Amino acid sequence: MAGAALTSLLAESSIRLDSHASDRLDAVRQCGQALLEAGAVDESYIDAMLEREHSVSTFVGEGVAIPHGTLAGKEAVKQDALVVLRFPDGVDWDGNDVRVCVGIAAAGGGHIALLSQLAEILLDPEKAEQLRSATTAEQVYRLLTPEDD
Repeated sequence: MAGAALTSLLAESSIRLDSHASDRLDAVRQCGQALLEAGAVDESYIDAMLEREHSVSTFVGEGVAIPHGTLAGKEAVKQDALVVLRFPDGVDWDGNDVRVCVGIAAAGGGHIALLSQLAEILLDPEKAEQLRSATTAEQVYRLLTPEDD
């Protein structure tokens, strides 16, 4: 799992680039719903994602949040997966403007490797901007593909 490319966990149907959310909890719910529709999680995982968001904000900077479930939600994960939802109008995330949510479902410690791969992208302001402004699934895949491939 640790070596899995982010793109191998991301179905094209799980990239939604024109989403709208009333608030951060709505955005988290939509990420959970996308993971559910991808067949990656049971419905209870959405509650685990909301629980995580209530205890710790998943905002990571550069207009991006990475909603994921609590440790208790791990048994609701059927397979590791990612979803990418873009909110062109932005979502107020405790005073931060979020344009992209990357929802994560990972059994075991898999999310740690995913978070570190995502962090590398987000630490590059140019790549983070490209992710925020992506309008096609191909652009998202290109950004999430490791450079050394």
